[in-house]
Amino acid sequence: MRFLSSLIVLGALGYGAYYLNQTQPDLKYKAIEMINSGTFHTLEARFTASQIMDKERLSLLRDTDHRYSEPSIQFHPYLLMEVKFTNPNLQTEEGIILWDLIDGEMVLDIRSWAKTHGFADCITANADRYEYKILSTISQNGGKADRQTLTNALNLEPHLLESWLDRARKKKLVVQHGNHYRIHLHEPVVNVRPSTLITDPLVTKNCRHTERLPRRFSPSQIKKGAEAAFGSDFAIRNTREVFLPIYSITVQNPDGSLHTSHWNALNGKQMTHTSLIE
Repeated sequence: MRFLSSLIVLGALGYGAYYLNQTQPDLKYKAIEMINSGTFHTLEARFTASQIMDKERLSLLRDTDHRYSEPSIQFHPYLLMEVKFTNPNLQTEEGIILWDLIDGEMVLDIRSWAKTHGFADCITANADRYEYKILSTISQNGGKADRQTLTNALNLEPHLLESWLDRARKKKLVVQHGNHYRIHLHEPVVNVRPSTLITDPLVTKNCRHTERLPRRFSPSQIKKGAEAAFGSDFAIRNTREVFLPIYSITVQNPDGSLHTSHWNALNGKQMTHTSLIE
């Protein structure tokens, strides 16, 4: 009888865990964080702070009156996704996506750290696959499109298109000027190949550190947005939350003021203000 009771309890716990994973996926990530208690995966740095400070000395230190302070390091959260998708030639490709969990944008190329611009708004607005199709079509047509262009490209009945456009307008994803629609962003970048260009293999390692920047987007939000954006043939095989090491390099000015810049430890380049919000 006791054995049967144990089986019933274990079964109930198993079903509860499955139900929470399906309905509240963010709870799974929170539980993993609690279990790991400070241990996390970080992308292995390819540059040290000293190397960057030496390389950028002329631009950071204007003269001998400017001096470096001791650099510090912070860890910026990203979601690393192994994916597969269909290319325009209807062939299956496989790749890796690195997605920023603070600004909500996808990294396009780790050499330049160029990113998309527009996914954060779409994820925040909970855009569905139909709204992503509208944005992609507008992007493919030079940034604006009229109703007829959208109707032909999406192969839709006029009343269905009007319904999609109305939802996109209400979510402030598109704006209408006369008979034309455009994406409601400055220089949007949303019609992209669903894979980050990675020239060398990304290496991760376990790390313990307290200076982790808090994420603004959850892994489940990113996964849901990517699946809506990249079509029915897009599939996410597995995911891992990783952290990018970022150096904070501070210069002491002659008047006593301080100037701090942030540098990517993976490619050695300076991070822009839009890429890092402290």
